[in-house]
Amino acid sequence: MTSERFGHSRPRTPALALVMTLVMLFAPMVPTQAQQRDLPSIGGLGGGLLSDRMEDDIGRQVMASIRRSANQIHDPLVAEYLTSVIYRLVPYTPLSNRELTIVVIDDPAINAFAVPGNIVGVNGGLFLHARTEQQFGSVLAHELAHLSQRHFARRLEQQERSAPLTAAGIIAGIVLTAVTGSDAGIAAIMGTQALSVQNMLAYSRSHEQEADRVGLDIMADSGLDPRGMPEMFEVMMRQSRLQGNRVPEYLSTHPLTESRVADTRSRAAQYGTGGASDTHEYHLVRSRLQVRYARNLGEAIEAFESYLGQPEAGQKEAARYGLAVALLANGTYPRARTLLERLLDDSPNRITYQVTLAEVLQAQGDLSEARALMETALRRNPGNYPITDRLAHIENEAGNGSQAADYLRTLTRDHPQREDLWLRLAEAEGMARNIVGVHRARAEYDILVGDLESAQRQLRQAQERVPATAPLHQVISERLTEVSRRLSQS
Repeated sequence: MTSERFGHSRPRTPALALVMTLVMLFAPMVPTQAQQRDLPSIGGLGGGLLSDRMEDDIGRQVMASIRRSANQIHDPLVAEYLTSVIYRLVPYTPLSNRELTIVVIDDPAINAFAVPGNIVGVNGGLFLHARTEQQFGSVLAHELAHLSQRHFARRLEQQERSAPLTAAGIIAGIVLTAVTGSDAGIAAIMGTQALSVQNMLAYSRSHEQEADRVGLDIMADSGLDPRGMPEMFEVMMRQSRLQGNRVPEYLSTHPLTESRVADTRSRAAQYGTGGASDTHEYHLVRSRLQVRYARNLGEAIEAFESYLGQPEAGQKEAARYGLAVALLANGTYPRARTLLERLLDDSPNRITYQVTLAEVLQAQGDLSEARALMETALRRNPGNYPITDRLAHIENEAGNGSQAADYLRTLTRDHPQREDLWLRLAEAEGMARNIVGVHRARAEYDILVGDLESAQRQLRQAQERVPATAPLHQVISERLTEVSRRLSQS
């Protein structure tokens, strides 16, 4: 199924709102003393690279800003697939710290980014434009290569020597470039810093070549076909020509030339014929996102049906799944259910089909059947994120706050960086009338979005409701002490 069959109905991330938020938070005219209290120091390390602690500080600031200001895709099926393919690559990546924070931006444009603090992100649109898993994986391998070679830190040190930058400007630039495009990022950074930040964010030719080379090694070692990288570059070049003067976001910070494409193609050929094949899951997730970004659901349904009618068409099972997802979104539940049940007849243990069928059953109001389906699936796949998440939704809709909270506590323990789960846990705890649980969950959400003062208030309210002799009181007190310490250092 090709991405050209569908348009993009969802708006781009609201750049102006994000610009104003970050200008207010990180404006360069803030006194230097205040900046040093609120933001990590950069540069001035006797020519050394940024320390791990500094990169972690920058990463925390970047993620807090993304969580506050950027539209994200919180679909567990998308997140689970993206996590799996990234961690397929990670063992072959020369990273000293292999714990990553992964984010999916809700934007149909081609973009991906990796920034200090081990943050890796992609736009939902990357799935649309990468027709194969090999092409998709090449972008991730390239970004992981930038991260492992510490290109950001090296570029920053070089820039610091010629034109010192504030951490405020750097963080604003990273976030805006990552989630809205380079032009918006530059517009938000006022005065003479603008050109410096643009130069710093755009990787140098040598860094790009190094990331190409390391990325190709990562792909080959992980079992992906290195030829996917020049193929994806060619996709971006075609997209750039179609857009005229407005290049794809990814190319604004990753300059691409015909000679670089040719060089990458030559290097990829040296790895042999490859022969890697796509996983089925990639094309299922791609179909799911094609529906998300379709101009309208009627066109999406018609396009999938037309594709399935072509005798030579490949990936027909993924197209049937895409049709079921489009029918679900359109409210055509009986037909969506029939399609998914047939898909499960052929692949009875495929979690994506099971979870999507549970979505259909829930939408039809068949909560008992949806619950039974997911409970059976969870027994076979203990701790699975999409299954547990769907069960939490089912119990929440059924009014079973306590059971929903149990599922969500499991998810927040396994995925503590997902702020949406903490918000849902706070809601479920409220439904279950567990006020202490509400305050604790809300505090964790506030920490992730960078509102430490609110987190401190929430934890104090939780602390007041628990007897001083109870073990939970000690747990809350320790978390409160940690938050208060971070506040005092800011």
